[in-house]
Amino acid sequence: MEPMRFVIDEIRFYERDVVLRLPFRFGNATVESCPQVYARARIRFADGSSSEGCSAEMMIPKWFDKNPALTNEDNFTQLRTALTIARDAYTSDHESHTAWQHFARHYSAVLQAGRVAGLDALVTSYGPALIDRAVLDALCLHLGCSASAALSANVPGVAPGGTGLADDLDEFSMDAFMAAQTHRGLAGRRIAARHTVGLADALEARPEGAPQDGLPVTLVEVIERYGHRYFKLKLSGDPAADVARLADIAGVIDRHAELVTLDGNEQYADAGLIGEFLDRLDGASALAGFRRKIAFIEQPLPRALALDTDVSVIGARMPVLIDESDATIDAFVQGRASGYTGVSSKSCKGVYKSILNAARCVAWTHASGTTFFQSGEDLTMQAGVGVQQDLALVGWLGLTHVERNGHHYVNGMSALPPKEQAYFADDHATLYEESAGATRLHIAHGDIDLSSLECRGFATGVQGAHISWDAMRSAY
Repeated sequence: MEPMRFVIDEIRFYERDVVLRLPFRFGNATVESCPQVYARARIRFADGSSSEGCSAEMMIPKWFDKNPALTNEDNFTQLRTALTIARDAYTSDHESHTAWQHFARHYSAVLQAGRVAGLDALVTSYGPALIDRAVLDALCLHLGCSASAALSANVPGVAPGGTGLADDLDEFSMDAFMAAQTHRGLAGRRIAARHTVGLADALEARPEGAPQDGLPVTLVEVIERYGHRYFKLKLSGDPAADVARLADIAGVIDRHAELVTLDGNEQYADAGLIGEFLDRLDGASALAGFRRKIAFIEQPLPRALALDTDVSVIGARMPVLIDESDATIDAFVQGRASGYTGVSSKSCKGVYKSILNAARCVAWTHASGTTFFQSGEDLTMQAGVGVQQDLALVGWLGLTHVERNGHHYVNGMSALPPKEQAYFADDHATLYEESAGATRLHIAHGDIDLSSLECRGFATGVQGAHISWDAMRSAY
């Protein structure tokens, strides 16, 4: 397969509301409901044939822009603005380009338009991230191949050299890097689900008013049902409180946990407080065994400070990963200079950013001898197209575990019409199960089976045709 060129004729957006069965707290925000947006893209080839693809993503408030003066509705409006900015850019170009070129040609202009609209770069990136996945789905469906096959053959035409977007990769062979992933087809593959423990999550005792829906509420119940071995633990930014909370969590998970990650969610005011946290953690003799299972700490500093703060001393004690600071294509390059060795792969930030950062991890590790790494993270990704595409991407990247929490805080596909749920259950029988009145992500022994995602399209098969578009809002 060779890179294919096409024109993007149309991009449409739809929304449906998702209500959380449990409130999820991260940092200073607690989310109880929010919209989920779907993108629907139609592309046209030189022979006049066309193809349609789709993607989906939650519109999580208080993460992309954490300005406390903004309401949740303000955040939703920001994300809708980002989507329309990207759509206007992509559909205004009537020339044929590869999928990568459609992204790369408009990258700088989209960021600038976002700045003019008062959007943070992380917010602005949301638009291209959703559109690029829908376009890639349409391309794969046209070719009748899976995303893993298309990416390994570099059908999107990823070629950062000479674009000015990733000068550090100008001499790096993206074709060779992507071809090396050929052995990473998804049939028969499993990936460990890294369960997130939020700041308000119950550990052992069910809180008053907890839902009686047959699904787990406490951490004990979660482990009993899903068999998790990998965990992600949220921090509050208070060293003493965080170590105390970790001690409580360790009492529940230590005998189950194989690997643990920490998420600072920008809550630590400065590097000195992170050092104090690590001092307290290392000084807690009862947590010595638990401490050895911690792989890294994610984004402890606010994005306004993170890339300008030298974290190399912290990184020598515990690897540090950027997440919210990974707002632009060159953010990981800046992070490396400040002592960060890890970067997240997150669908809401863009498939091409994940691919470029994965290439950087290979190139930099080879050149320096220092281990640079990528970790799969989740923004409450929901069962259906969203979770399928994210899992297909991290599976192709070769990651062995990925943060998953959407299945815990939301009652599966309960927001979808029954007929639509049935299509997903039938087409992805190993990925989903039907229980407690809804189709939901199936996790057994802590693992997710990726086999069904080795299908046509970007992990969708023919799902775009089965989505109940008429049951959603089509407002922009």
